[in-house]
Formats: sequence, structure tokens, C-alpha cells
Amino acid sequence: MTTLLPCHNILENLTTAIVVMDKSLRVNTLNSAAEVLFEISQRQASDIPIESLLAGDCKLLDSLHRVQKTGQALIEREVTLYIPSTGDVVVDCAIKLVETENAESYILLELAQLDFQQRISRDESLHAQQQVLRGLAHEIKNPLGGLRGAAQLLERQLDSDDLKEYTAIIISEADRLQNLMTKMLGSHQQSEPAMVNIHQILQRVRQLVFAEVDSRLIIKGDYDPSIPEFSADFDQLVQVFLNIVQNAVQALHAVGNVILRTRIKRNINIDQKHYRLGVCIEIEDNGPGIPKDLIETIFFPLVTGRAEGTGLGLYLVQNLVQRNNGMVSCTSGLGRTVFSVTFPLESSRD
Repeated sequence: MTTLLPCHNILENLTTAIVVMDKSLRVNTLNSAAEVLFEISQRQASDIPIESLLAGDCKLLDSLHRVQKTGQALIEREVTLYIPSTGDVVVDCAIKLVETENAESYILLELAQLDFQQRISRDESLHAQQQVLRGLAHEIKNPLGGLRGAAQLLERQLDSDDLKEYTAIIISEADRLQNLMTKMLGSHQQSEPAMVNIHQILQRVRQLVFAEVDSRLIIKGDYDPSIPEFSADFDQLVQVFLNIVQNAVQALHAVGNVILRTRIKRNINIDQKHYRLGVCIEIEDNGPGIPKDLIETIFFPLVTGRAEGTGLGLYLVQNLVQRNNGMVSCTSGLGRTVFSVTFPLESSRD
């Protein structure tokens, strides 16, 4: 007869960090991987609130409270945790409510730390797609110009207005495709960095969006007034946050809540460079969320969840954010989608 391995031995040999909490979110059990991740022993962590392990303004807490309230399991991708001695750590998280045979309830938190290679492979995949799309766009733009010119010459030779309608369609469609190719290539305008106030940028975006919606859409500002100015291109950042907010408005059908939040972040890593201080701008909406099959690829070109979408809006967002030395990420679930954009507030410490 096969001897069953005790559950405790299994937990201790897992490479993923496991945290078991009671229904009030006080720590019950940590496995060895969790002790290493949070740099705290089981004895020290026993019966302390989970907030004590999740330092700072951590969105993971919101997810834990949601599972605590609804009992529905959640998965969060690429969540950033702040560990005081090591800085930011990126993890994938799974949260689940578990009931024992004696009807006691516990919340199980599983944290899988993403190593550098995993994150780089995702970035390399996106970069490869970007290069293919840029090459394709260049190849398409040249013959489009010739096609449009030929249609204009033909139109001048035609006497029939009915026939000119066809050449007008050719010219119109050529122009539309030219605009699409220009977007795929990104703006040719070089960044013009200057010292910018992030709250002035977000207020400009609010004004632009308010001009297109009514009172059924609420846009709230949750700003940290202590955030200093930093070097970036004002117009490009307006475009970044306008694209993200417009996506939120479309997901909400212009009825719901959007929050623009700014916070200071410490010990951040962007493009393999370490910064002691940064600013994180979050755009949160209470819409239906992004489909799970799209969340991993939403920043890839031509990926869209809307029939009328081009799949270039978020691709351009990432492009412009990177031009301004920042990074962008997204977490999404039913009733809460958050786009996080982070910029350094100082020179890197290589």
C-alpha cells in the first residue's frame, strides 16, 4: 500500500510561496518559500494581519478583501510586492477560499515569483511583433501612395460622376490605410522632454474626456500632492492617459466610475535599471474587465476585444511610455481593471 505524504511535507517542498489566513485575514501558516519571500519566520508571522507582510499601498490587499467578501477565487498577474530589504518583487497570485471538514474557512494565497527570464521572454515576444509590424507597415505605405496617386490621375480623366464615386472610394480607403500604417509605425515626432507636472497632465485628460460624456460617468482624482515634477514629453503623456481613459469609458459604455490615482513608489526597476524613487499613475475603472484570453497580449499590436477596435491604442501607449523611460502594466477582473504606469523620479542606479 502506498504511503501518503503528509500535507505539511508537501507545502514545505513547494517552490511557490503559500500563505494561509483565517477569515479575518490573519496569518495562520507560511511555508518555507513564503518565509524566504517575506523574510519572516512562521513563528513571527503567526496571527499577524496580512497587511503587515504587504508593505505600502498594495493592490493585492484589495483582491484579498474581495475574496474574503465574495468567496470567489481570483488570479492576479504580475503583481508588484515591496519587500523592505530587496525592493520590488513581481509575482503571479492565486487567491482562494478553502473550507475544512469542520466548516472552518481559510483563505489560501499562492505567490509564484516571476524570474527575470520569464519577464524578458514576454518583452522579447512583444518586441519581435513590433518589429514585424513596423516592417510590414513600411512595405504597405509605399504602394499605397502610388495607388492613391494613380486614382487621382484617373479621376481627372473621367467625365462621369458615377465613375468618380469609385475613384473617390479608392482615394478615401488609401488615406484610411495610410493613417493606420502611420499609427503602426508610431509617431515620427521625437520626444521633447521637459519638467512636467503629472497632475496637470491628468487634469487635461479629464477635460478632454468630460467634453464627450455626461454625468453618468464619474472621473475622480486621487492625487498625492507631494509628487514632484519629472522629465517627460507633456503631449505624449497626455496621449498615453487619454488612450487608457478612453478605453475605460468604452468598456463602461460611458456609465460608471474611473479613478485617476497617483502615488510615490520606492525601489523600482524599469528596463533592467534600478531607481530609488518613482511615480505610479493608476487608471482604475469598475467595468466588466478584460477577457482572460486577452490580458496577456493587450499591449501587442492588432490585439483588441472590440469589433470596431484597431488593436493599436494600447500598443501606442506602451510605445510612448517606453519613449519616456517608463513602464506600463495591467491587472483586471470583474468590476475592477487597473492600468499602472510608472516613471522614474531620478537617475538610475546601475
